[in-house]
Amino acid sequence: MIMNNITFANPVYLWFLLIIPLLAVFYILRQQKTSPSLIFSSVQQLRNTQGSFRIILRHILFGFRMIVIALLVIIIARPQSTDYWEDVSTEGIDIMLAMDISSSMLARDFKPDRLEAAKNVATEFISGRTYDRMGLVIFSGESFTQCPLTTDHAVMINLMREMQSGMIEDGTAIGLGLATAVNRIKDSEAKSKVIILLTDGVNNRGEIAPVTAAEIAKTLGVRVYTIGVGSRGMAPYPVQTAAGIRYRNMQVEIDEEVLKEIAAMTGGQYFRATDNESLNKIYEEIDALEKSKINVQEYSRKSEEYMPLAIILAALLLLEILLRHTVLKKFI
Repeated sequence: MIMNNITFANPVYLWFLLIIPLLAVFYILRQQKTSPSLIFSSVQQLRNTQGSFRIILRHILFGFRMIVIALLVIIIARPQSTDYWEDVSTEGIDIMLAMDISSSMLARDFKPDRLEAAKNVATEFISGRTYDRMGLVIFSGESFTQCPLTTDHAVMINLMREMQSGMIEDGTAIGLGLATAVNRIKDSEAKSKVIILLTDGVNNRGEIAPVTAAEIAKTLGVRVYTIGVGSRGMAPYPVQTAAGIRYRNMQVEIDEEVLKEIAAMTGGQYFRATDNESLNKIYEEIDALEKSKINVQEYSRKSEEYMPLAIILAALLLLEILLRHTVLKKFI
């Protein structure tokens, strides 16, 4: 088997190969000291005497042992090859999700409600972006970072599942939510920086206007996709009453003009989701748009190459044991 571009995961162990020449010198000196000798008046009669093949063969056992030690050291050093190359999607995109968790996100024009539908679709989106860093900002009357940019998508998905309406003061601070997401992604060195802003209302809280936050995003090279969530017309909203939470049909109000302006200003797009299916298609479209913006890079994968060496080592050990207990048994 011919292997190119061999490297070692633990090259420091290769220093142990220096033991082999030391063992060889020790073996030779030991053989000279232990070799028997006889005194003859004449060696004339011994000139045609040939050494026993089995006596010579016993030294091969030491050679086997040295090869086994060398192979063991190399295996521990973990030889790896980079002959195998694959084309994989390494877009190098950092994506922050900014999600509205205000009480209106509990409206049931989506199944089971807007917030759960958004969480489910976003979870699928996160799972499909294997090589991207992702983060999560949540907002209502205030905003905070639920998960900073990370490649550990399992952690982010768990944090998203824990996200609930009522975690922070109620309201709809779109500008503040966007600004928080921009602040989290601004220092990214990724080739593409993206924010997906999802809301179902009109900005009514926060010190930062949505357009002001969009201007900051534009200056920092952050592209913002905006999603308005809510059916057209009336929708069943949760209302607190003396008897508890009740649902009443109320007019859906989404500030589409502001969301469109944010997207246009930053080079993104605005989408309107009116049900679960359309929301899912929106995330699929964003996924396709972002993958098309970055060229697929060639990515190398290392392959472990110790197995052939391990097979040879096992074969030599077996051969040594057989010789030691059969052909050379009387000479050891």
